[in-house]
Amino acid sequence: MHFKYGLDRLTVAKAIALAEGTLKGEYNKEAKNKVNACRSKVDKMAASDKAIYGINTGFGPLCDVQITPEETSKLQENLLISHAVGVGNPITAELSKIMMICKVHALCQGYSGVRSEIIERILYFIDHDLIPVVPEQGSVGASGDLAPLSHLFLPLMGEGEFWAEDGKVMSAKEGLKKHQLEPLQLQAKEGLGLINGTQFILAHAITGLDKMSYLLDLADVAGAMSLEGFQGSGSPFKAELHAIRPFQGTIKVAERMRMLLTASKNLASHLNCERVQDPYSIRCIPQVHGASRNAHQHLNELAEIEMNSVTDNPIVLSDTEAISGGNFHGQPLAMVLDYCSIAAAELGNISDRRSYLLLEGKYGLPRLLTEAGGLNSGFMIPQYTCAALVTENKSLCFPPSADSIPTSLGQEDHVSMGSISGRKLNQILGNLEKILAIELMYAAQAIEFRRPLTCSDLIEENHKLIRSKVAKLEDDRLLSKDISEMIYLVANRMITVN
Repeated sequence: MHFKYGLDRLTVAKAIALAEGTLKGEYNKEAKNKVNACRSKVDKMAASDKAIYGINTGFGPLCDVQITPEETSKLQENLLISHAVGVGNPITAELSKIMMICKVHALCQGYSGVRSEIIERILYFIDHDLIPVVPEQGSVGASGDLAPLSHLFLPLMGEGEFWAEDGKVMSAKEGLKKHQLEPLQLQAKEGLGLINGTQFILAHAITGLDKMSYLLDLADVAGAMSLEGFQGSGSPFKAELHAIRPFQGTIKVAERMRMLLTASKNLASHLNCERVQDPYSIRCIPQVHGASRNAHQHLNELAEIEMNSVTDNPIVLSDTEAISGGNFHGQPLAMVLDYCSIAAAELGNISDRRSYLLLEGKYGLPRLLTEAGGLNSGFMIPQYTCAALVTENKSLCFPPSADSIPTSLGQEDHVSMGSISGRKLNQILGNLEKILAIELMYAAQAIEFRRPLTCSDLIEENHKLIRSKVAKLEDDRLLSKDISEMIYLVANRMITVN
């Protein structure tokens, strides 16, 4: 099975599969015909005397300067060279590859005016893991992700850098030579078609959505395991309760909690119990986790629209018409990325509350989850780490989309800053992995004090996996190694979630 660029519908799962090489992309005849037809329109415009933005004019505030047909190629090359001003650490090779995949899919829809040779060369880079090096900072997320996309496509011209097999970098000239490829000379409209677009923002949204999908499921598992250790009540997850407030995410989480707690021997009824009810971090798991699921679903919906859209400028509509619009503006993704960042941070916030709950020494659990407290600090200090990570995530929740700084001498006077929104979401998710890893470690310890009572089959399976990496804590030991082992299990998605 092949994915047909420009024709099939791209999804998060397909983008990840294309990047991993488990799904092959195809530039078929139908897409090629659309691209070639659009290219012929650009050639006619470039040869005319009529000023058409980006085809025979300068860019941004220089849009009133007309360029001669003889200068059009140099204009496009200058565009990439002058706009490649990114700074900071490079993004991952995976992100660069997803950017190329998304850009090819947009170009193949036949509105951007690039030649087939350009698309075929980018596809060669994708298929042979010739991945350009792209700095992480420098995009304001309107007029497209200009700086990162310029770095991404400099190697087409023999400029810039590729990732080498050893994780180091090599010059684009060296990379092309190894593959016996000649640099391409850009023609009219091609530079603008390559660097105008939201693919940097979009790639971060795709990787964030993929990671958050697992972490949403994992948060439910961590919550259920903590509930087992706390011997909380299963009543707050009854279907009848959520049918009368039917948020999609809440219903889903309540259903999952019922599944995760099936046949548990640790559930309390609280009917004749001193507790009466559980704290919110246990009782309100469906409402809190569910709200985060709603945010994830919203981002997924908008990202899939963006994946299958044309986001450069101008858009070629006919032999004589190239519309200068605003499809490059990153605001539609920027705002929901910021919303999703809050949703991800909240999963960590409530997870830390459950970890704290298990340390309090209530309802049959020893303080700090150790029976030898005093001489031993037990699990006191990993919660400090959680607290630090949770606060770091809160500080990352400031919405970049709420800010705008004019650029391009005021021609681009409102920008989305969505590139920062995308980067911050992925930072928050990286911290969330660590927070959930610590909660799982705490919950596994709490369950030890409930034996011989057993948990649900899925929780028992995960408890056994955790114990294969992290032993029950008896006396104080160096816990950094245990935390690292837990983070490894989470980051590599080894904890069973369904």
